[in-house]
Amino acid sequence: MNRDEFYSDILDGLACYYASPFIADILTTVGHCNAPDLGAALNKNQISGKLWLTNELYKTADGHLGNIYILGGWYGVLAAILLHDKRFDIKEVVCIDRDEHCKPIAESLNRAHLARGKFRAITADVHQLVYEDLLTSGVSKTVPDVLINTSCEHLDRFADWYAKIPAGTLQVLQSNNYYACEEHTNCVPDLATFQHQAPMRESLLAGSLELKKYTRFMLIGYK
Repeated sequence: MNRDEFYSDILDGLACYYASPFIADILTTVGHCNAPDLGAALNKNQISGKLWLTNELYKTADGHLGNIYILGGWYGVLAAILLHDKRFDIKEVVCIDRDEHCKPIAESLNRAHLARGKFRAITADVHQLVYEDLLTSGVSKTVPDVLINTSCEHLDRFADWYAKIPAGTLQVLQSNNYYACEEHTNCVPDLATFQHQAPMRESLLAGSLELKKYTRFMLIGYK
């Protein structure tokens, strides 16, 4: 048995044991999509940060989330975690990433939600989004009730992006202090700096999560 078959059998067995459609969709995606860095999107640090987000979001905003935009959504892992979480009442998750290769992988990882009209993947540059015009432009069917960006450390010209977010939007933002990654053009050294960078009219949570190699920071609140 080669290495790919070995890990495929493990995922297949776990999907049966846990009766998990998410693990089944991961297995299908691994088998049918060219996503060599999917493992990075599903590693312990990434999943820990996303589970922290879902639990704190439930505590602070209860389960009625409406329409969710995930910016820099990558392969749609967070979308899948939210949509599989039975605590949440979600109308639709719109996953936006500027890398065109992300869309088919995100759709595969969320194929059950895509079929039910609960998930959409869009290729777009978040700097070019005008949220109020998304309906009339045909880019999306919805405007966001919740705006999530877990990759603020990747976002250059952060202040310009943040200024465009509609006032009153519920936001969930994450950043980190992992300066060793050259793609991290907007890291912050601490939580206070992140709060200054993304001021909230009403703050619901400001917290830190210690992970291997770095600290992840999270803000939840209304702009």
